[in-house]
Amino acid sequence: MIQIRPAEERGHTDWGWLDSRHTFSFGDYFDPAHAGFRALRVINDDRVGPGAGFGTHGHRDMEILSYVLEGALAHEDSSGGGGVIRPGEIQFMRAGSGVTHSEHNHSQAEPVHFLQIWIVPDQRGLVPAYGQKAFDRAAASRGFVLLASRDGREDSLQVERDVDLWLTLLAAGESRELRLRPGRHAWIHVARGEVSVNGTVLKAGDGAAVTGEESLRFLGRQPAEVLTFDLA
Repeated sequence: MIQIRPAEERGHTDWGWLDSRHTFSFGDYFDPAHAGFRALRVINDDRVGPGAGFGTHGHRDMEILSYVLEGALAHEDSSGGGGVIRPGEIQFMRAGSGVTHSEHNHSQAEPVHFLQIWIVPDQRGLVPAYGQKAFDRAAASRGFVLLASRDGREDSLQVERDVDLWLTLLAAGESRELRLRPGRHAWIHVARGEVSVNGTVLKAGDGAAVTGEESLRFLGRQPAEVLTFDLA
């Protein structure tokens, strides 16, 4: 079964410098029907104006991933982690026992568009950590690239939860299949473009909860960038 979370039904925050769409409840947006899916707690689709950003603030007991679609995002945190994340890279922060960090648009001229993803860890009070890596977009255009996983295999970022995060880039008319492990669930997020998944059409910003499916057949209806979370 595939249940769509339409892009236009997401929560919305507009602070002028920030335009954010919330797949799940976040901040002032509360929707008990959409408070997360399995271990996946947050997918925020954020656009931040030139030179603007989030001042220093705290988090704890969360695995946080940032995936940049356009522009450049600068990050600094109290664990010593920091860097500038651009398209083709993914960044990870383990909030664990407590961390403060700041994020801002690295450019004074261009906006930055990124996804911020929160995953609930298996354990509380973990030691904070930071990671950042480039991934192979050419490989993602041929198949699926593993961005994050519990065991850090295939040079993916290691998260403290039984979650595999896959990326694929599809041309229009191109199809490929992702098999799920038995008894698993999945969440699909279309970052850009339009696809059909097992015959269900999803457009940019749409999400979909997947249960009871052995595999996912993706067909690009337009050039598309798609993240798939394989979840326990």
